[in-house]
Order: sequence, then structure tokens, then C-alpha cells
Amino acid sequence: MSWKILLLRIGLVVLGLVVIVGGTGFYIYHDVVQTTSTIYHPIKTTKKREEPVSVQGKDPFSVLLLGVDKRPGDKGRSDSLMVVTVNPTKHTTKIISIPRDTRTEIVGKNTTDKINHAFAFGGVQMTVNTVEKFLNIPIDYYLEVNMEGFQDIVDAIGGVEVNNSLDFTNDGFHFKKGLLFLNGKQALSFSRMRYEDPQGDFGREARQRQIIQEVINKGTKIQSLVSYKEILKSISKNLETNFTIQEMFDIQKDYRSATENLDQQQLQGSGKMINGIYYYLVPEQNRLALSNELREQLGLAQ
Repeated sequence: MSWKILLLRIGLVVLGLVVIVGGTGFYIYHDVVQTTSTIYHPIKTTKKREEPVSVQGKDPFSVLLLGVDKRPGDKGRSDSLMVVTVNPTKHTTKIISIPRDTRTEIVGKNTTDKINHAFAFGGVQMTVNTVEKFLNIPIDYYLEVNMEGFQDIVDAIGGVEVNNSLDFTNDGFHFKKGLLFLNGKQALSFSRMRYEDPQGDFGREARQRQIIQEVINKGTKIQSLVSYKEILKSISKNLETNFTIQEMFDIQKDYRSATENLDQQQLQGSGKMINGIYYYLVPEQNRLALSNELREQLGLAQ
């Protein structure tokens, strides 16, 4: 399963704990509800829908997934951007990766720049507005994961095991080929490296996929109940979303079949230097074709 859809499910680790504990104690359930309240941060409703989306009504919906690199003293930039569209009637999920260097209008800033700069300029709201205009679709939900603090989550579950295909050194850590057991700091370094990788961002994406897969696998097992407080604490510190807990429950219950049919795409374009700065340029015909495809997935008029 793609790490992109697993990124969405990081938020649902909270729900996994609810399912696991069942009737083991109200105090655990209370902590889970408290965590979902902490990570809930609403944004302005999209103007690209006439009526608000309803997951209770099993409407198709979209999610903007943001892997944000926030370091001390820095507002942060969106290191990874993905748009997930889910249609429960068609039983399909489309996942679009938007390269962070994609050149586009930054809505609200009155400038053309790399799309990942929208987060540094105006946070989640400006990023949502920018992606909405770029793809001409509504962004109903977002899920922001602070990759700098993601190491806390890895440590909370006792570390992760990965299968490394590339021997490299990063941040003072040497990662040999083969099976590796990583703590939080090592996992963060492992997932960030791209300059020594011949596949660049694509290679980094594959490493992130492994780590997040492990987080999900370990975070939703019964053994994790012994450290559930640490897991919830890490989630509350490093995750933000406008999903309510009820919407999370509804999606987990009614949209599972849609995630079994995944269509993953990379936004097609090419790199170019403009005034000494590297950008990823997407031809207009490619952008329009993708926009129409996503609008159909969401049940919207072309």
C-alpha cells in the first residue's frame, strides 16, 4: 500500500487505538477523544463546492496531505504534497503527487513561485487555496504531519525496521544495505536523504513509505497499548487536521472499499532553471487533463 494513503492513516492510528481497546476502559477512550480534539484545526470552507461535503452521506471527498519540515526558528515548508480523492461509489482512490518545486501562482501572495513556498507564506490555508486553484478542484480536508517531530512517534512505538536498498551516510548516520532497526532520529534522517539517491525525491518517497508503513503496523497492535499515552502525545504534537473524530469514524467504516483500488500518479512535467532557480514546469494540457480527471472522480461538472 502506498505511503501516501498511509500518511492519511497516521491520523487514523487514533481510531485504531479506539477499536483495539474496545471496552477496556473509558479513561483510554477519553484520552483518544482528547487527542483528536487537540489535533483538530479547521480552515475556511472551500468556495469550489456549492454544498459542503458530507462523509456521513458517503460523498466523494478530497484530502491534501502535507509532510511539513518545521525546524527550530523556521516557519517550515511543505516537503511533500499529495492530493487524495476518494469515491466510495466507484470504489476508487486517486493519489496525485505534486512535486514541491512545481511552479504556480501562490494564491493570496500575488506571486508565482514553487508550490511548497505557499506553506511558508501562509500556512495550511494558503497551501489549500493554491492547490485548489492549480488543480481546479475543492480541497475538503487536509492532514499535516510535522516530519521534524515525526521521530517522536517512531520512538513512542519503540523504533521501526526497514529494508534499505542503498548504502549511504546522512546526518552522521551510516545506513547499510539490508534490514535496519532505526530509532526516531535515525528514521528521520533515513527518510530525508535525497541528494545521494540516484532517484532523488522518488527514492526518498520509497524510504518514507517504509517508515510510515511500520508506524501504522506497530501503532495499531495490542502491544502498543502499553505505550498508548506516548503515542497519543506524539500525535497531538505532530499532527494537524480538519477531520473531526466522527468523520474519521465514518471514513473508516464506509470508505474502506475505495482504498482497495488505488490509482497513483506523479504530476507530469519537467525541470527547468529560471533566473538561476530550479522549477518543475507542468504543461497546461497536462494540468487540464488531470484537473478534469479529478473533477470526474469527485462527481463534479467538467
